[in-house]
Amino acid sequence: MTVNEMLQKFDDELLRTERPGIKDLIEFMEVGGFYVAPCSGAHHLAKESGLLEHSLNVLDIARKLNKSLNAGIKDDTIVITALLHDAGKMGDHGKFNYIENLLKDGKQSTAKPYVTNPSLLYIPHEVRSVMIAERFIVLSEQEEQAILWHNGLYGAFKYDIQSKETPLYMVLHWADMWASRVTEIEKEEK
Repeated sequence: MTVNEMLQKFDDELLRTERPGIKDLIEFMEVGGFYVAPCSGAHHLAKESGLLEHSLNVLDIARKLNKSLNAGIKDDTIVITALLHDAGKMGDHGKFNYIENLLKDGKQSTAKPYVTNPSLLYIPHEVRSVMIAERFIVLSEQEEQAILWHNGLYGAFKYDIQSKETPLYMVLHWADMWASRVTEIEKEEK
């Protein structure tokens, strides 16, 4: 899928939710650099538009998990959480989260192409994702929790999760893990 096709699918999926404010959120994400941002500094999809590709991968896997597990989660909720779970990785306040990692010779590092922008104050991307989304749309309590906790034991809320898991959180977490640890690694190896 080309970047333009991914961008169109991303926008179409969000617009289909018909959430009040979704058009303004899409515009903010476009201007804020979501569509061109890498997904990580050196790991999965550390490339231009990697964040867009990753978000669509998570959506595809979350839908499959929801169906195969008969989790009963509304598709609009799957769309919102899957496509917005990493919105904070685009950055905020007019600053990108990831910037090119330039070596002394002025070339971009191939080992670690991007670094976290030191001019953007640190807020965990999970928190920033909820903050960005809720400037424009209303998230349900379960959507907020799933986005905040989507990194599971690897994230800022690892000590809060135990015995409080919900189907939505687990579907989003495992979709994100499968995308970043399997789907996107397999694509890079080919």
